[in-house]
Amino acid sequence: MAVETDKTESHQLHLIDRDLIRGCVHCGMCLSYCPTYKELGSELDSPRGRIYQMKLLTDGRIPVESPDFREHINLCLNCRACETACPSGVQYGQLLEQSRAIIPPASRLERVLRFVVLNKIFTSSTLLRLFGTATRLYQKTGLQALVRRTGLIDRMPLNIGRLERLLPRFQGGVFNPPLPEFTPAVGPSKHRVAFVAGCVQDEIFRRTNASTISVLARNGCEVVVPPGQVCCGALHVHGGEKGTAQQLARRNIEVFEELKVDAIIVNAAGCGSTLKEYHHLLHDDPDYAQRAVSFSQRMRDVNEFLGGIDLNRELGEIRRRVTYQDACHLVHGQNVSEQPRDLINSIPGIEFVEMGESDACCGSAGIYNITNYDMSMEILDRKLDFLAQTGAEILLASNTGCIIQLAYGVRKRGLPIEVMHPIDLLDWSYRTSRSKTGSKSR
Repeated sequence: MAVETDKTESHQLHLIDRDLIRGCVHCGMCLSYCPTYKELGSELDSPRGRIYQMKLLTDGRIPVESPDFREHINLCLNCRACETACPSGVQYGQLLEQSRAIIPPASRLERVLRFVVLNKIFTSSTLLRLFGTATRLYQKTGLQALVRRTGLIDRMPLNIGRLERLLPRFQGGVFNPPLPEFTPAVGPSKHRVAFVAGCVQDEIFRRTNASTISVLARNGCEVVVPPGQVCCGALHVHGGEKGTAQQLARRNIEVFEELKVDAIIVNAAGCGSTLKEYHHLLHDDPDYAQRAVSFSQRMRDVNEFLGGIDLNRELGEIRRRVTYQDACHLVHGQNVSEQPRDLINSIPGIEFVEMGESDACCGSAGIYNITNYDMSMEILDRKLDFLAQTGAEILLASNTGCIIQLAYGVRKRGLPIEVMHPIDLLDWSYRTSRSKTGSKSR
């Protein structure tokens, strides 16, 4: 039976693209690729089932406030594996983001948390730096170890103790200076690129960012890191905060568009996927639509960029058995899969072994491991089973969230495996080569 909708809700429903909904022919090819369907076996928690619910919503047969609709939509990881599997080319990621943008918060607490975390902290470089500095201070002074030993953290509300254990070891010192705004190429300059440092990425994985700049420089790149860049807006897009995401996108376009560079490089897959889709995010903005197209066309994942140039082969030997986890928003969102493997296999001494279901989600999915912890851990357990079978000493992943999630799983199981970004391994190899030739190691 149809439900009555007010004018505001009716207007919101037009934000969901009915043409994209009609693109789904309900063939079911997506089912075996969907992590939540594999875990639950429920049609309502499959891409096909969710699209059908979106159709019911736009037809006015269920209200936008429906708790069931919210539950099934929010349980999706937005890993976009269904897009890779879909023979009809359904743009499921866009549909999911459009749907989340009109779902109202389930409670006052959720509304406050979304406002504070997404619309205040992640839009402020100052607050993000304070978060990073405070966390590094918490870890490096021994306070974290003390708090864990006392058990106080486990008695805090809102599952704070459980979430605190997700924290990785933040890289760098307590107070990290800004990345250099310009790094010259090592040797002849062949390319000029800009680098997206990221927000959480730069606070947690500063060494990885430094490694990225170093590797690019070793490959003949002049690297520009423009000040004023802000969060890419990926978490906001995925979490339904479209307006905030658009504001962040406009700011980044303004910062990067005047730079005379061959490409804009990013090393976090989730960020890269959103940055490459700014033209979708701002398609109806007359002042930024074309500027967003130009911006997106210059975006490259670091694996993708290095895989497309004449790679510097002065690589040192690293004798390790390694495997690779495909970040969802790299393999499914950006169709980048072979390039990371080619880079890994270019390193002398590496024994590369494929992991079963390497292109399946690890359960991180932005902040999914916070908002849907139990399901996230079930998906992670499946991933860890495949990882353990590889016998790898190093697990590589090209996304901030994946590295955090997988490192947490490795710690929980006590596996003797180091988790890192492929760019860190490549930088390690270059430094090994320089040290053997008598050059001073960075």
